[in-house]
Amino acid sequence: MLKTMPELSNGVDADAVNSLRSAVMRLSRRLKHQRVDESLSPTEMSVLGTLARCGRATPGELARKEHVQPPSMTRIVAMLEAKGLVRLEAHPDDRRQKVVTQTEQAEAMLEESRRKRNAWLAELAAGLDDDEWAKVRDAAPVLEKLAQL
Repeated sequence: MLKTMPELSNGVDADAVNSLRSAVMRLSRRLKHQRVDESLSPTEMSVLGTLARCGRATPGELARKEHVQPPSMTRIVAMLEAKGLVRLEAHPDDRRQKVVTQTEQAEAMLEESRRKRNAWLAELAAGLDDDEWAKVRDAAPVLEKLAQL
């Protein structure tokens, strides 16, 4: 008797989804330990990363992008400002709002963090054979797409 793969309601292979979730979570946890500045929370680092990718934003825009409540983002921005990693500027069109911009200190810290994490991943990747590395390289854009959905 052939064992059929369990499927989710949308026809996606449940075992593959479970394996992908588990691998991504473990790798993410390990990457989070490759930090340059231990004084920043993962959420604070994520906000800085969002500013680096998307540019300046209001606290409300950051809250939506980071999937947190606006009062939480206000606290996060205040902590980052106190650490000299972001600055608040007047909104060009709405005087009631502020715009959050990362500082040069934040840019340098993010670059060092990327360098450290990339070096760690490169060390892991060196343990893969050529076929495995090709599969990982080919999967990267697809994983990026999943992360954006």
